Amino acid sequence: MAFKKIDFYVEKETKAFRVVMDKLACSLRVAQRYIDKQRLFCEDKIVSAKSICIKGNISLVIFKPVTKGLTPLFQTKDFAVFDKPSGLLVHPKNRNTPYTLTDEVKHLFGNSANITHRIDKETSGLVLAAKHKSAEIFFKNSFQKKDIKKGYLALVNGKIDTELFIDAPIKINRDYSAIKIKVFIDKSGKEAKTIIKPLKYHPGNNTTLVEAIPLTGRQHQIRIHLFHVKHHIVGDPIYGTDYETASEYLDGKLSEQERIKLTGASRLMLHANWIEFFYNDIRYKIYSKTGFQATSNSRF
Repeated sequence: MAFKKIDFYVEKETKAFRVVMDKLACSLRVAQRYIDKQRLFCEDKIVSAKSICIKGNISLVIFKPVTKGLTPLFQTKDFAVFDKPSGLLVHPKNRNTPYTLTDEVKHLFGNSANITHRIDKETSGLVLAAKHKSAEIFFKNSFQKKDIKKGYLALVNGKIDTELFIDAPIKINRDYSAIKIKVFIDKSGKEAKTIIKPLKYHPGNNTTLVEAIPLTGRQHQIRIHLFHVKHHIVGDPIYGTDYETASEYLDGKLSEQERIKLTGASRLMLHANWIEFFYNDIRYKIYSKTGFQATSNSRF
């Protein structure tokens, strides 16, 4: 388990933040964050006030990273780039999530290390992690300013023989009763732009390998944009399928065989292939070494 509860006893009334600081030998800021995230308990009740005095049976939920031996593709003293396999979450969904890429990052580089952006669980490829807080702030600001560029590989349905520029605003779906998708195209949504470059057409199964370059960073941007231009990604169980299939997938009821039959693959055929950025006046452009080697079964 990535999260572990530690139990101890406090005899004398002590302010909550001080209890956390003393037990974990951490800073005030870190202790306050633990309390904000509802990870401190007194007599099995959540402690939400940082300065309240507590004593008695105390519990703290801490993140204890586990490792499966995943190592960085590239690293410096300040950051590391991982080549994430499909099926691995970047961050834990909740305290019951057994293993994510965050485990490996903190196992290798300590609790101050953090991942600086997200890719979907089924998307394979490059993920950038900062080894300390100042690098994390730099990279997150760089993402916000669009100073970091990324390129993806995607296997899509149908033939694409010319470069496409997709300029279609994306809006978050707030109503799952009508359709089981996270986002949709809507003129009232946020600006979203993607360049699609065809690389190779496969006439035998009518699919095209493309490079997708997102110019903005919206959730599911590449997936919804390709669906929007009627070239949804092979293996996508949400964008490009019917309501029933999407529901079965989200409920964990869609078998691998049925998914392959309905979508073409047992995973989303999307891969974060390269990332480019400047750090300390040095330009880095890092390429994945796996491509779609990490893909699982497909009917193609």
